[in-house]
Amino acid sequence: MEPTQPGARRPEHHRLDVRPLDPVHSLKVKLGLLVVASVAVGVLITWIGLRNELGPSRTFPLAILVSLLLTWLLARGMTSPLREMTAAAQAMADGDYSIRVRSTSQDEVGQLAEAFNTMSRDLEASDRIRRELVANVSHELRTPVAALQAQLENMVDGVTEPTPAALEVSLEQTERLSRLVTYLLDLSRVEAGASALTLTQFSVGDFLEECAEAVSMVDAAKGLTYVVDVTPEDLVLEADVERLRQVVTNLLQNAIRHSPHGGTVRLDAYPVDDDVVVEIGDEGPGIAPEDRDRVFERFARGSTSGRALAGSGGTGIGLAIVRWAVDLHGGHVEVADTESGATMRVTLPASARPAAGVTTESAR
Repeated sequence: MEPTQPGARRPEHHRLDVRPLDPVHSLKVKLGLLVVASVAVGVLITWIGLRNELGPSRTFPLAILVSLLLTWLLARGMTSPLREMTAAAQAMADGDYSIRVRSTSQDEVGQLAEAFNTMSRDLEASDRIRRELVANVSHELRTPVAALQAQLENMVDGVTEPTPAALEVSLEQTERLSRLVTYLLDLSRVEAGASALTLTQFSVGDFLEECAEAVSMVDAAKGLTYVVDVTPEDLVLEADVERLRQVVTNLLQNAIRHSPHGGTVRLDAYPVDDDVVVEIGDEGPGIAPEDRDRVFERFARGSTSGRALAGSGGTGIGLAIVRWAVDLHGGHVEVADTESGATMRVTLPASARPAAGVTTESAR
């Protein structure tokens, strides 16, 4: 019997679910054994009855009754997973995805039961992710919307003057909303399987300088310093510029969110064999070692000293999009080991080697 997943429920089993034929790997062989067993039992009872001079009028009905009972017991055990799947499907229709089917047989019915359990787990995971998405996005939308509404109401009521500082606060909340919408649109592209890359060769140093300048204009309130260090200075990379800009921007915004006021955010790039490594580091509280393997999972959240590891203010979408975009290029992303802060390391092939199934075209 397969192990029960935590939180998963098994349907109640009837005591008469006898399964002596479970080790048999073919349903056809099972049916043949069922026929042979019922006939053999009927013949045996008939022979015993005739030897004891019970007569055909009593021996034949008894043989038929026992054969039918044996057939019913064995057939019930063979078809039990099908009944369990029917009950589980009805429960799924009511929104309960926790039921698992007992799959001990080795034949086609057992394989169907295992496939059904896999489908149940996938549906349960998808439903959990959907609920988390609704809850997280609702929370993230409510905060900036409430702040923006309060700020505008104060201006309309004359409580607050529409000074540049007050308007800047409103602009920050609007930009936060815009970033969240952008993440959700990117997530929809991931779900749709969008995997086309427009490849071009570009200077890594110039590219990182542009990304740092763009985010520094938006998040100037913290007074962060951006240090770009590319070795060698003429390092080039062949990739989809817009996808890579999406990667670097998401990682920069994550670093900015967790950096202390007046801190430093580093953007380093250097070659390793046939690859180009881009690292983005901050001076924040860092990422716990136990969280480093899962922070790029969709909606995953970990914490070290209160740090939320999410790519859009807590939704856990941004870092998942980073991994998706890097995977498209045939690269990988990880959390590097550092003594302080957090450093995200992106490794990409210097000459484009997109993942299997990804279509490419050259930039005009």
